[in-house]
Amino acid sequence: MAEHPMAGDDGYKWVALANTTAAMFMATLDGSIVIIALPAIFRGIHLDPLGAGNISYLLWMIMGYRLVQAVLVVTVGRLGDMFGRVRTYNAGFVVFTFASILLSFDPFDGGHGALWLIGWRVLQAVGGSMLMANSAAILTDAFPAEQRGFALGTNQIAGLAGQFVGLVAGGLLAALDWRAVFWVNVPVGVYGTWWAYRKLRDNGERHRGRIDWWGNVTFAVGLGAVLIAATYGIQPYGGHTMGWTNPWVVTGLAGGVALLVVFGIIETRIAEPMFQLSLFRIRAFTAGSLAGLATSIARGGLQFMLIIWLQGIWLPLHGYNFSDTPLWAGVFLLPLTAGFLVSGPVSGILSDRFGSRGIATGGMAVFGGSFIGLMLLPVSFPYWAFGLLIAANGIGSGMFASPNSSSIMGSVPARQRGAASGMRSTFQNSGTAVSIAVFFSLMIAGLASSLPKTLTSGLQREGVPAAVAHHIGSLPPVSSLFAAVLGVNPVQHLLATGGVLASLPAASRQVLTGREFFPSLISGPFHHGLVVVFAVSAGLAALAGLASLLRGPRPAAAAAHPEPEPAPAAEHPERSGPAGEGSGLCGRGTLRRRGGCGSLASCQPSAPGSSRVKPSTAPGR
Repeated sequence: MAEHPMAGDDGYKWVALANTTAAMFMATLDGSIVIIALPAIFRGIHLDPLGAGNISYLLWMIMGYRLVQAVLVVTVGRLGDMFGRVRTYNAGFVVFTFASILLSFDPFDGGHGALWLIGWRVLQAVGGSMLMANSAAILTDAFPAEQRGFALGTNQIAGLAGQFVGLVAGGLLAALDWRAVFWVNVPVGVYGTWWAYRKLRDNGERHRGRIDWWGNVTFAVGLGAVLIAATYGIQPYGGHTMGWTNPWVVTGLAGGVALLVVFGIIETRIAEPMFQLSLFRIRAFTAGSLAGLATSIARGGLQFMLIIWLQGIWLPLHGYNFSDTPLWAGVFLLPLTAGFLVSGPVSGILSDRFGSRGIATGGMAVFGGSFIGLMLLPVSFPYWAFGLLIAANGIGSGMFASPNSSSIMGSVPARQRGAASGMRSTFQNSGTAVSIAVFFSLMIAGLASSLPKTLTSGLQREGVPAAVAHHIGSLPPVSSLFAAVLGVNPVQHLLATGGVLASLPAASRQVLTGREFFPSLISGPFHHGLVVVFAVSAGLAALAGLASLLRGPRPAAAAAHPEPEPAPAAEHPERSGPAGEGSGLCGRGTLRRRGGCGSLASCQPSAPGSSRVKPSTAPGR
């Protein structure tokens, strides 16, 4: 694959890195900054998110942003290939900034106020998708092959770091005003938009073609149905602690999977597919994508588990008020962010010199080892041990993310970088969304087996009437988990809502609303759930490490995937069908043959004017 002549321009490449890194940081920061600010946001719109019927607002505020990004990044990556990656990226900056402004001017209260925020968060996620899908492709176009690991590593780690910096920023800004968590994006977005329009340029190849409408629709609806059903699966349904037996959830999962199967069939039968299935013939792309998906599932729910562990148990037991725990949880998770920030760029530089396979695989070994260490920690741990383990987790993630991104993006033909970047982001965002549903389900299942009995007996010991204690103990554990995320004492909230708390003796009220009662009751069942969750994560890390090993030696993309010369028939569209059928080519770099299209990565173009195609002898195929 020949390098673009402008790749490696020293002045431009650093401008591209700075701008896309700021955009990635901003786009991912906004996915997590809201989590810590949720208590202040719901107070600002006068809505109790734990009240009856309001849990959906809470879930959509947490998950909606990620769901939209998971569904759209491939589509907007493909649009970048067709109409220009910088043009699509710049439009993303405009959309993201516009939505951020409207989010801060919520004119409604209650449910209407929540719907206003959710709706504009969806639009904000559209802009974020346009930024995320094209940033890696812009950098791959701008940087020479020997520096791409550093550039993509810096960009990737900025995105990962944004997820955890958002936890601290959300707590600090919400203390000033809940609207400030949206205002913070506005100056960055305005300046970033102006900067991008003035300085960025489309260095990559642009290949106009037809939009794959059927592929876009089936993919978006299918993946969206699966992720939405998974989100609602963790909500209670009927007399069950979770909603996996809800007919709507079952229908969403089954229908979504069926549509994704239809999508796969469509993509193999059209000339210009949205999802470049031919890329999976490239070993480094397939192995890197599988490893990235497994890592995203292992890491995606980790954030919430650590937040609940700190806010619901550890911080209250160490003297912190429940209302203060969201901010301090972000502070105590800083070693995780520091691990990302240190190891990401360093591993990117090293992968440029020594290749991706060894460094990425070693990162997964460190990553998986940190989960084993977390499994062995007591619930009320010494912080130094916890800090070292989450720092190791961040270091392992950083060691993996940079080389893996570089390997994926460096292995594909230049004309398909936008689509490849979108596919990579889809795996990452889908893995995160699935991870949250899976981890919460595992935790809820673990709590449901022992928490009701433990909570009921504890409440009765403090004088709560047996009927009330049994009712509270039988409530789905998800309410207690979300209360911990919101920095609310679940017992105090439940007893105050029912009016029981005021009728109890002062000594009992002090115990029940204190910092130790709920954490002490939940610690045993919660630790059991943590062990299960971390064991699954360790297993996924091992799978990612194995996939990383299977990516093969350092790919020589230029040799393995030569770019075809334009066929002469392309200059005379009147003599050829769509996608240059008369030339023997179909769609985006694929060869027309009986039964469909094959990748040109396995063929070499013939001389201009010739219709023959010679088999390639390129290695690694």
